[in-house]
Amino acid sequence: MRMGASLKYGQATASLVVGKWSAALRQNTLATALKEWGLLRRTLHTARYLSDPVYRRRISRQLIKGESLHALRRDLHYAQQGTITARPYLSDQTEQAWCLTILTNSVVVWTTEYFGLAVQRLRADGRTVEDELLAHISPGRSENINFFGAIPVEVEAELAKLDNGWRPLRTRPADGGGWSGGVFGE
Repeated sequence: MRMGASLKYGQATASLVVGKWSAALRQNTLATALKEWGLLRRTLHTARYLSDPVYRRRISRQLIKGESLHALRRDLHYAQQGTITARPYLSDQTEQAWCLTILTNSVVVWTTEYFGLAVQRLRADGRTVEDELLAHISPGRSENINFFGAIPVEVEAELAKLDNGWRPLRTRPADGGGWSGGVFGE
């Protein structure tokens, strides 16, 4: 009952409870039952993964999206070679990690907004963009980001370029070649 209450009220996570029960010297029936339940769930998941190609592709897509987000965070954190440099205080390290999270979220929001504008433009131009295809796109991209140096910006000139609050989208070159930098604002 104590274990159930701890889980219900958020005092402990399921992984912590299972870890503590597994590490205990004396194994009781509850610990044995939890182990067996875990083995059963793992077996069912493995059987479904091996037998269902659609399920495998869905898991693979999610893993790729997660990896692209990790790559974005590594790219954003490159100036410190991917290390937390705020030492020795935990509060400083936490603040640095939160700054990285805010920066990552900002890039993801920016990219998502401009992906949406690009899709609207393509559809307005008569191109078919399937919603099913959009489910495979990850906003954790960094091709449109300058990670090095400072860029002098004339604010008034940049504001004059805005089209209803948005920067103009880049378009395909006239020679039919690839995209010039993608669908991001210039």
